[in-house]
Amino acid sequence: MPNDRRLLALTLLPLAYVAMGCSATPPPVSVEGLPLKRVVIYRNGVGYFERAGHVEAPQVRFRVRQNEVGDFLATMAVLEAGGSSVKSASFPLKIEEPEDDDDDDDRPRRKKKDPNGLVNVRLDLDGKKHDLQVGYIAEMPVWRPSYRLVVGTGGTADLQAWGIVQNLTGEDWTNVSLSLVAGAPLAFQATLGEPIVPQRPTVTDAGEVISAVPQSETTLAKTPPPPPPPPPMSAPAPAAAEPTPREEGAFEKADKKEARKTKGKSPSRTIASKDQPAAPRPGGPMGGAARGYAEAGDMDGAMMPMQQPQGQALSGPRNLASLAAVAMEGSSTRYDIPALVTVPDKSATMVMLVSSRVSGESVFLFAPAPGVPDSNAHPFRVARFTNQTTGLLERGPIAVFEGGAFLGEGMVDPLPPGATTTVPFALERAIAIDHEMKMGEEGARIARIEAGSLVIERDLQMKTIYRLKNGSDRPAKMLVKHPRHNGTRLFQPPTGTEDNVGTGSALVPSDLAAHGQGELVVDERMTMSRGIDWFSELANEAVTGYLADSRADATVGAQLKRAWDIRPGLKKAMEESSRLETEEAELSRTTNETRENLKAIEKNPTAALLRKELTERLAQASSRLNDIGKRKVEVRLQIEEQRVRFFDIIRSIKLLKGLPPPT
Repeated sequence: MPNDRRLLALTLLPLAYVAMGCSATPPPVSVEGLPLKRVVIYRNGVGYFERAGHVEAPQVRFRVRQNEVGDFLATMAVLEAGGSSVKSASFPLKIEEPEDDDDDDDRPRRKKKDPNGLVNVRLDLDGKKHDLQVGYIAEMPVWRPSYRLVVGTGGTADLQAWGIVQNLTGEDWTNVSLSLVAGAPLAFQATLGEPIVPQRPTVTDAGEVISAVPQSETTLAKTPPPPPPPPPMSAPAPAAAEPTPREEGAFEKADKKEARKTKGKSPSRTIASKDQPAAPRPGGPMGGAARGYAEAGDMDGAMMPMQQPQGQALSGPRNLASLAAVAMEGSSTRYDIPALVTVPDKSATMVMLVSSRVSGESVFLFAPAPGVPDSNAHPFRVARFTNQTTGLLERGPIAVFEGGAFLGEGMVDPLPPGATTTVPFALERAIAIDHEMKMGEEGARIARIEAGSLVIERDLQMKTIYRLKNGSDRPAKMLVKHPRHNGTRLFQPPTGTEDNVGTGSALVPSDLAAHGQGELVVDERMTMSRGIDWFSELANEAVTGYLADSRADATVGAQLKRAWDIRPGLKKAMEESSRLETEEAELSRTTNETRENLKAIEKNPTAALLRKELTERLAQASSRLNDIGKRKVEVRLQIEEQRVRFFDIIRSIKLLKGLPPPT
C-alpha cells in the first residue's frame, strides 16, 4: 500500500542530535598521533576504543582522565607492526602530598582527587618506526534499541531494529568503525591506578627451641619418565576472512609490506619485547587489542571485537548500506555497522541494525495486568513475531503498524534467536472473557510396594474454565496467558499450547468466530502420595491400571496378578464377616430388649398372648445367633487361610518406583 511505503521511508531516516549547554569534559584517553579508529559499545556501561597510527618518536604519551585510569591500566592492549618492538609501558601515579587544613585535627589529610584531572601514561618505544594499535575500555552510556514491526498478510511482518548511540566521551568520533554488542559481559571498575599497601602481620623474634627430633622422609629412586613425543606438524593456516569495508590504516599497510618480505613464511607480531616469542596474527579485520590478546591466548574474546562475518540477507530496504552484519561472540550478539560513522562529541546517532522479514501477526491476548483493571475481562491486542535473525534482540520499545496505520506501542523483552514474543499494545473491548477454577482428586497409580505396604499416587486437579465471547463482526485468534500453579503439570493441554518454563505461565490458543462464543479448559495436576489399604477401591484401581499398562514390570505384574486372583474371595469373606458381626450385634441387642420386656409382663395375667409372641421371637433370635456363631468360625478360618496366601505373595513384591503419570 502507498501508506505502508511512506511509513517505511520514515522509519529509515537516520537521527542525530546535539546536546547543548554541557560543560567541557576531557576525553577518557587522549594521545597525539593515534587517532580513534574503532568503537564497540556494550550494554553494561563500558565501551571498547581502538586507536591506530604511525609513530616515529621514542615515546607515546597518553593523557588519561583520573576516574578512568583503573580501567585503562586493566584493559590496555598494544599491538605493534614494522619489525621493531615496544620496550615498556610506564604508568606513573601522581600521589598528592598530605595537607593539613583542619585546625581541629592535627592529622594530615590527602587532597581530594579531581575525577576529571588528567594522568600521564607513557609508552616507551625503541626509537624506531612503529605502526601501533592500542585498545582499551572506558565508561560509556549504554546503547539502546528501538524496534518497528509492520504487520503484513499471510503470517509475515517486517521487523526493523535501530540502535541509539550517545557520544559523551569529550571527543568527536570521526570515520570510526562502530559495533554494538547485545548482552552484558562482565566488566567491573578496576582500581589499578590507586596504590594499595595491605596490612601485614607483625612477627616478633622470641627465639626458638626444638624439643624433638623430626622424622625424616625417604623417597626411593625410580626410572625417569620417557621424554614427550615431538609436537605434530603445524596445519596450514586458514584462509583470511573477507575484511569489513573501511579505510586501510597504517597497520594494514604494514601487513601487506611485511607479507611481501616474508612470503612463504608465517607472519608474526611482537607484542611486548624483542626477546618474547612472536605470536602468529591471523588475517582479517580483527581489532588491534583483540588481536594481541587472542594471539597470546589470554582472553576469551568476550570484551573484544571479532572478525567481521558476511552480512545476512534482509527484507525491506535493500539499498541501505547501513544495515549491520550480525555476529555471535560466545553468548553475546554483535552488530557491525559496515560504513564508517562520524558522531560528534555530545551528540547521538541512530543506526539501523536489522531489517528483516519475519513470521508475525496481530492477535489477541488475555493476560490480566494489575495496572489495567479492564484487562480482567477484556484481552489485549498484541503483536506476535519470531526473532528469525541470528542475534539477540535487547529489551526496548516497539512501534506496531498495520494496514498503513499506527496501532500502538509496546515493550520487547530480551529475545534470543528463534524465540517468539507477544507484545501487548492496545486493549480490545469487543471481546469479553470470564473464568472459574474447580479442584478435585483424580486417578490412582502405584507409587511404591515394599515390605507388604502399598503407596499410591493421586492427582490434585486444578481445572480452570475460560468462557470467551466475541462481540465483533470479525473472527478472532485468541491466546490466553494462563498463570501456572507451582508444582503442577499440564494434563492433555489444547493443541498449540506453549508451556513457558521460567515465566510461570502457559499460552493457550483458541479461535473465536465472529459474534461467537467458546470455552477453553486448562487442566493442571499435582501428584500426591499416600499409603493405602490393599482392599480399598483406590488400591484396586491402582493395581488394575498397573496390570493393564504395557510398561509394567513383568515379574511384578505376575506377582500382583496371583495376589489379585485371591483378593476377590478374600474380600468377599471379609465383607461377609463384617455383615455377620453387624447382624450378631443387632440380634444381641434385640434379644436383650425382648428378655427385658418378658420380665416386665411376667405377672400380667392379661398379657399371655404377648408373652407367647415375645417368647417365640426370642427363640428365633437365639437360633439365629447360634447359626451366626457357627458361620463366623467358618468364615474366620477361610479369611485367615486366604490372608496368609495373599500377604505371602504381597511381601515378596518390591517395586520402588511406579510408572510415570499420564500427560
